[in-house]
Amino acid sequence: MLRFRTFSQYLKGKYPFKVFKIALDAGFTCPNRDGVKGEGGCTYCLNKSFSPYAGEQITLKEQFNKSYNFYKSKDLNSKFIVYLQAYSNTYAPIKILKQIYDEAVSFPDVIGLSIATRPDCISDAVLDLLESYTNKVDLWLEIGCESTHNKTLQLINRCHTYEEFEDSVCKSSNRGFRIVAHTIFGLPGESEGDMLTSVKRLSLLPVDDIKIHHLYVSPYTEMEKEYQKGEIKLLSVNEWVELCSKIIEHLPPSVVIQRIVGELNGKYVIAPLWEKSKTEIIRLVNKKLEERDSHQGKLFENKLQVSA
Repeated sequence: MLRFRTFSQYLKGKYPFKVFKIALDAGFTCPNRDGVKGEGGCTYCLNKSFSPYAGEQITLKEQFNKSYNFYKSKDLNSKFIVYLQAYSNTYAPIKILKQIYDEAVSFPDVIGLSIATRPDCISDAVLDLLESYTNKVDLWLEIGCESTHNKTLQLINRCHTYEEFEDSVCKSSNRGFRIVAHTIFGLPGESEGDMLTSVKRLSLLPVDDIKIHHLYVSPYTEMEKEYQKGEIKLLSVNEWVELCSKIIEHLPPSVVIQRIVGELNGKYVIAPLWEKSKTEIIRLVNKKLEERDSHQGKLFENKLQVSA
């Protein structure tokens, strides 16, 4: 039995059918990429490494149909969550956002919409628009935090602050959709204490789900240059398993852990090259919790005060 709440468990408990998540690229960009707040994007970011259709010159419908046919061949009764994954999927005028979201929820057998974005791309108008879909589909708003330390955010060229993330989460709450926090652990200059401080801070916010990513290096990024100079230290799979188990202990028992390791396109990953599947890593993390007689939420304190 798993000692933490997974997204797979959540979906099985909520729906009487198999649910697959289809990641799509709707053609967005980011304000730290197009020159509005910065250029080049995050120093580690290469969307092709994690988003299957990133940069492909095909329509949203064509992308969806490719995945739809693949999954339907596995289970004819399956339903789908459309995941607008690549870049910042609330970073456009409301009229354009509505056109894209309307198309996404119109695809066959879609029961959910998950929208990934940045905290500085979430306005009240965007939230009103998102809320308008909650009577049509289940909706998740996935907000990139990455770290709660502003020094780190500046170092990786996020071009937003932790306070902006905190504000975006608070104003997105009680809107009828689930809030998902994206985190990256192993970022340059952060100690284990810094990373656990981030977990504790996030645990005090109205976050429903969390995605836990490990830092990896992709080609054609600024971080690749830093890695080649020996300036980036990456975690081994054993270090990741140990760290993950500690992160999970500090998370609230109610939070759904959507991911503890990313599903990556190895063609676009330089390091670390772990010889373990996602399933194996989940098993190892669970085993580590068993060894410590621990579980999700064991060290969570509801009234915990975290120093700045």
